[in-house]
Amino acid sequence: MTEKTASKHLIQLQSLFAADNFVLQNAAKVFHELDQFEYDLDLLKNEDTTAIHTSWWPIVSVIGGNSDVKKHFLEQFLGVQLPITHKITVFAQGAQASQTILPATALDVDYRYPFYRISQKIDQLQKGEGERINTHLELKTLNSSALEGKLLIDIPSFMHSTNVDVTGLLTRYSIEQSDVILVFCDVFNSTSQLVNQFIATLIAQQENKKIVYLFDDATASVSSMQTRLANLGLTVGQFIGSSQLNNPYSAEYVQLAQQLANAAHQRTYRVLHSLEKSILDVENVVIYEIKKAIFIWKERSTFSSLIVLGAIATVGVFLEIGMGLLEFLIDPIMGPAILLSVTAIMVPTHVFFSKIQAKFIISALNRRQKQLHLTEDLAALFEQNLTFSRMMLPIRDPIGWNKKTKAQLANLLDKAKDLVQSLNDNFNVYNTPARPVVQPLVQPVAAPVAPQVIPQPAPVFIPEPVQVQVPPVAPQVVAQPAPVFIPEPIQVQAPPVAPQPTPVVMPEPVQVPVPPVAPQVVAQPAPVFIPEPIQVQAPPVAPQPTPVVMPEPVQVQVPPVAQQPQVATTAENVAPKRQSALMQKILKR
Repeated sequence: MTEKTASKHLIQLQSLFAADNFVLQNAAKVFHELDQFEYDLDLLKNEDTTAIHTSWWPIVSVIGGNSDVKKHFLEQFLGVQLPITHKITVFAQGAQASQTILPATALDVDYRYPFYRISQKIDQLQKGEGERINTHLELKTLNSSALEGKLLIDIPSFMHSTNVDVTGLLTRYSIEQSDVILVFCDVFNSTSQLVNQFIATLIAQQENKKIVYLFDDATASVSSMQTRLANLGLTVGQFIGSSQLNNPYSAEYVQLAQQLANAAHQRTYRVLHSLEKSILDVENVVIYEIKKAIFIWKERSTFSSLIVLGAIATVGVFLEIGMGLLEFLIDPIMGPAILLSVTAIMVPTHVFFSKIQAKFIISALNRRQKQLHLTEDLAALFEQNLTFSRMMLPIRDPIGWNKKTKAQLANLLDKAKDLVQSLNDNFNVYNTPARPVVQPLVQPVAAPVAPQVIPQPAPVFIPEPVQVQVPPVAPQVVAQPAPVFIPEPIQVQAPPVAPQPTPVVMPEPVQVPVPPVAPQVVAQPAPVFIPEPIQVQAPPVAPQPTPVVMPEPVQVQVPPVAQQPQVATTAENVAPKRQSALMQKILKR
């Protein structure tokens, strides 16, 4: 990345505001960073700068009608006699003792003054009229202390205008560049196209609260003048009677002087607004115009190439009808060869059409740059996109416009906003402690009356020392309310033993009876072990094999089962005995 040298204009501005206005000094540095950003994108040349979009002088514009009220005011304000002129005049402080009139070209070529390059705008409005700028504009230098650190623009009566369009352009430009606008209300006494354009310009600028209406209070009141201008759409502004301007001690004169003194502060806000607008215009205007040009360029180039491709396709159709071209396309050798031949023809053709269309786009961008009054070179950035890859690929964004450059632009915008906040800090005191309010309150306390006031609130703080002295007496006082705390445990133990007055005795009987009762209660569930007699009744069920599954009854039933064979043997022994006795009886018979 090549570093851009700072322009002479920015160097002069930094040295000019280094002593008294650090906000504008830092603004000049941010302007240089913006110039470096645009220089990297090939939008600016090394000697150009974006800081020339607005004048860095505090500017006061004066617009009046046909009466001599405005002329008398200017002579009183500047302290010199002024000749009658029908040109728009810019007054600047000069070292010469006499007035010096310079041509309008001095304003047109000097970026330090307003109306820089105004001839280009006039020439766009009317072809060839920019060369006659000296018939509409002039610069006059005066040795007047009222012009110290500011410029004054005198706009004559619209009745003497010879070119309505040029006068309207210069008037609108003056109002947009001004920090304070003094309007003598006699200008609204006439009706013309210029007056209507002037009213429309004031309506667009009245929200900035920089308009002061001066009227003849001998013939009209403030309320009547406000009503008259409100019907025209002018509802914001200060109203000052012209008769009060002769009295430097009047409230209206002080108000006007304060408004003129604030022109320097309004100038600072105007420059910061121009800085922020220049940063935003990079994406909203410059990059937008380049993207639109690239889109049109690619559309035209593609359309031209499609025409040639369509012609080739038409020839292919006739060849198919005459000699069967489709068979050659299907052929594994001839088909790829034909496709490569068509590609070899179309790629150079597309590049050729892209270069031809680019020339028309560059001419259109140069015209568009003059229409928008841009310092940036739109055609230079567009020419960087004329590469083979960008011709063949559908890339819409300009070269160099990516996430990194967007982040850099956002950083510059944050710096511009920080400058506005730092300028606001010069006029507010929300971070300052309220010490000035406390100091006057402390001074009357130091007076001899203060000791009389101080003992009165002293009794209010007596309870605090009393609390400190109470501790020695506290044990006696605390001993009295001690019995009061007895009901607290009574309330807790009262629900279970409400009839007994002495809850302290209750825990002793509770502990003694509980142990003996526990074994009695445990002895009662002993009969639950009834399965022991059930084991005695198990013998008749012995012949069934199923009870063997139970472990406990098996052990109990085993003994009786062992005696069964003994019983069977006894039966067998008894039977022969009975038989022998019977035989003996038979034998006896």
